[in-house]
Amino acid sequence: MSTHSTYDMLRHFADSWGLLAMVVTFLVLVLWPFRPGAHSANEAAKTMIFKDDDDGR
Repeated sequence: MSTHSTYDMLRHFADSWGLLAMVVTFLVLVLWPFRPGAHSANEAAKTMIFKDDDDGR
């Protein structure tokens, strides 16, 4: 019978705190590029694919 109560406890945890943790993680990852000091890192990432590009020559 304790397996059932353990399952219920873990399911309740996943439904409440687990969901909250996933939402907070998602928001941090989405908002991270928009933080005030991220402009130079964003610019470097934006132009990284063109580094050492020789225009097909």
